[in-house]
Amino acid sequence: MNDVLITPDIDYQALTPMIIIGVAAIVGVIVEAFSPRRPRRGIQLVLAFGAIVAAFVVLVSQAGTRVITGSLAIDGPSVFLQGLVLVIAFVAALLMAERKVDPAGDSFAPRASALPGSADERELSARGFMQTEVWPLMLFAVVGMMLFTAANDLLVMFIALEIMSLPLYLLAGMARRRRLLSQEAALKYFILGAFSSAFFIFGAAMLYGFSATISLPGIADALTANPGQTPLIVIGLGLVTVGLLFKIGAVPFHQWVPDVYQGSPSPVTGFMAAAVKVAAFGALMRFLYVAFGGTQWDWQPALWVVAIATMLVGSLLAITQTDIKRMLAYSSIAQAGFLLVGVIAINPEGIAAVMFYLVAYGFATLGAFAVISLVRQGGGEATHLSNWVGLGKRSPILALAMSLFMLSFAGIPLTSGFVGKFAVFEAAILADATPLVIVGVAASIIAAFFYIRVIVLMFFTDPAEDGPVIAIPSAFTTLALAVSVAVTVILGVFPQPVLDLVEQANVFLR
Repeated sequence: MNDVLITPDIDYQALTPMIIIGVAAIVGVIVEAFSPRRPRRGIQLVLAFGAIVAAFVVLVSQAGTRVITGSLAIDGPSVFLQGLVLVIAFVAALLMAERKVDPAGDSFAPRASALPGSADERELSARGFMQTEVWPLMLFAVVGMMLFTAANDLLVMFIALEIMSLPLYLLAGMARRRRLLSQEAALKYFILGAFSSAFFIFGAAMLYGFSATISLPGIADALTANPGQTPLIVIGLGLVTVGLLFKIGAVPFHQWVPDVYQGSPSPVTGFMAAAVKVAAFGALMRFLYVAFGGTQWDWQPALWVVAIATMLVGSLLAITQTDIKRMLAYSSIAQAGFLLVGVIAINPEGIAAVMFYLVAYGFATLGAFAVISLVRQGGGEATHLSNWVGLGKRSPILALAMSLFMLSFAGIPLTSGFVGKFAVFEAAILADATPLVIVGVAASIIAAFFYIRVIVLMFFTDPAEDGPVIAIPSAFTTLALAVSVAVTVILGVFPQPVLDLVEQANVFLR
C-alpha cells in the first residue's frame, strides 16, 4: 500500500507581504557578502525601504482577507498588526539611516591610526553611518514579527520567534562608541532570550502531549473534548505563556529590558521597543484567545498578578533611574502592564484596545529614541538625565517633541497615550475587571512623576555651560520625528478613524 503525502493548501497571495520581506532580506545578505563596499549602503537602503513599502502596499490591498493558509491565519488582527510592524520598521529604518555628527562636526570615526582590516578600519569606512549589515538583519526581524502575529500553530510560532529574535541579538551589539556596554546588552539579551525560547518549546511539547496536535484550534478542540484539567495542559499553558511574557518584558521576566535598552544603539532600541511588543502581544493574544479562549478562568488569575506587578514595578523603579534610556526601559515595562489589562478583558473590545494602544505606544517610543539619538556629548549619546538640563533652551523644538512623547506615555489628555489607556481600561471594566483598572490608574499617577521630571529638567532648569551638543538631524530623522509627532497628536485629538479600524479587525480566525 502506497502512502499518500498530503500537502497543505497554501494561499501564496495572502502570504505575499511576508514573502517580499523575506526575499529582500536574503538578497540583502547576498549583497552584503559580494557587493563592493562603496555602493553597498545605497543598495541596502533601496532594498530595505523598497521591500517595506511594497509589502505594505500589498498588505493594504488585502485588507479584509480572512483565510487560514497552512499554519498561518490571515485575519483582522494579523493584517493590522503586520501593517503596524511594517510602518514601525519604516520609521525605524529612517533613524538607522541617519548620519551622526560629533561635537566637533566630524562624522564618527576611529583613530587615524586604524589598521587595515581592523574593527577600527571597518568603523572608519562606515563614515558615520550604522553598519550596512543592519538592513538585512532588520528585514529578517521584520519577517519574523509578521509570522509571529499570524502563526496558528505552536511550531510556526516558535520558528517565527527565533527568526525575530536572532537578528535582534546582533543588532543590540552594534553600538560602536560603547562597544563593551553594547556587547554586554547583546549577550544578556541572547542568554535570557534563549531561556524564553526554552520555556516556549517545552510548553509546546507538553501541549502536544495532551492534544496530539500543535494547531491552536486543535488544542481548543482537545480541551473541549477533554474538559478535565491535566498536569500536561496546565504546565504547557504556563510554560508557553512565560516564554511570551519574556518577549513582552512583563514582571518577573523583565530583567533583560533595562540593560538591553541602555546598551543598544538608540535607533535599534526604538525598533525593538516598539515592534517587538506589537509582535509579542499579537502572538500572546492569539495563543490565549484561540487555544484557551474557552478556559480563561485557568489563566486570567495568573495574568492579573503579572499585570499588577508589571504596572507597579515598572512605574516605581522608573522613578529611581538617572539614565533616560533605562527610565524608558522601565516605562516600557509599565506600558506592558497596561497592555495586559486589555488582554485580560478577553473580549473584542480588549483586542481592539490593545491594537490601538500598540499604535500609540509604538510611535511615541520611536519619537523618544529619535530625540535621544540627537542629544550627544563626547561623540556619544548623552543619556544621563543631568545632560538633559536646559535642553528646552538649547533646542526648543526637540524638547517640545520629547515633552509630547512623555505626556503621551503618562496618558495625558489630547495625546494618543490617553486614548489608548482609556480604551484598555474601558474594555477591562466591561469584563468586570474594575480592581485591575484601579491599580492601573494608580500606576499611571506614579508614572506621571518621572515623565514630568524630564519636562521640568528640559524647560525649568538652567543649562550647564558644558552641556551636550544637539546634532543637526538629517532629512531621514526629521521625517521620522515628524511622523511620530503627527501620529501622537492626531490619535489624541481625532482617534475615531483608527478606533473604527481596530474595531473592524478585532476577531481572531479559528
